[in-house]
Amino acid sequence: MTAHAIEMRELSKRFGGGRSLFGKPRHTIDAVKSVSLDLRRGETLALVGESGSGKSTLARMLVGLETPTSGSFAIGGRDASGLRRDGPRAFGKMIQYVFQDPVASLNPRKTVRDILESPLALLNGYAPSRRRVRMQELLDAVQMPADTLERYPHEFSGGQAQRIAIARALAADAQILVLDEPVSALDVSVQAQVLLLLRDLKTRFGLSYLVISHDLAVIEAISDRVAVMYFGEIVETAPADRLFADPEHAYTQRLVASAPRIRRE
Repeated sequence: MTAHAIEMRELSKRFGGGRSLFGKPRHTIDAVKSVSLDLRRGETLALVGESGSGKSTLARMLVGLETPTSGSFAIGGRDASGLRRDGPRAFGKMIQYVFQDPVASLNPRKTVRDILESPLALLNGYAPSRRRVRMQELLDAVQMPADTLERYPHEFSGGQAQRIAIARALAADAQILVLDEPVSALDVSVQAQVLLLLRDLKTRFGLSYLVISHDLAVIEAISDRVAVMYFGEIVETAPADRLFADPEHAYTQRLVASAPRIRRE
């Protein structure tokens, strides 16, 4: 078994190009430029940078929502091109995306039961009796009561909705979670609770996290290693403690100097 959950090699994504309907050349944007980066098994790797630096585009490629322009990557030792040929479900079994806005990411017309049952049935093929047991296990894991199943997303606070979104990701039994700004939409009083929950789930289920954020205070609190992204490129990668204590790249130095600090527990 490979020691890496994700392996990226010269991964790039370009938008635009070609010609418009009127024959004019379209501008191109290199959102991600030749990124080579590994996520180790059991690790929390943070990908940080300002808005527009390419973080979310990179994440969307990793979960199959965007196709790379060039380069390659592997998930759990499987080349992504093979996963793409196998269809979206192949990605869903390997890696799951937790979106930035928890309420918007949940279908408002479906109950939590429907939301959790879909991946259990479609990705794992669980029988109805097994699905019922597993749904209760998932709610227990994210510390939500049993009556959650019969309620709709709009009935929950942002923190509760994020717990449900995390439970949905866990329902696929994927070992890798991509967390896109996992607490930015939450009240400050709730952020710490969700971060502690993520730490507990990582240990309990042996998960690997890729956390995308522009908030270095959050990253300092939960990450093992940090990769800094600037205009589509990785400009620095280091263990979290070392990066915050002694950043090397000028851009990282500016980020660290401007960020509020959180003392690690």
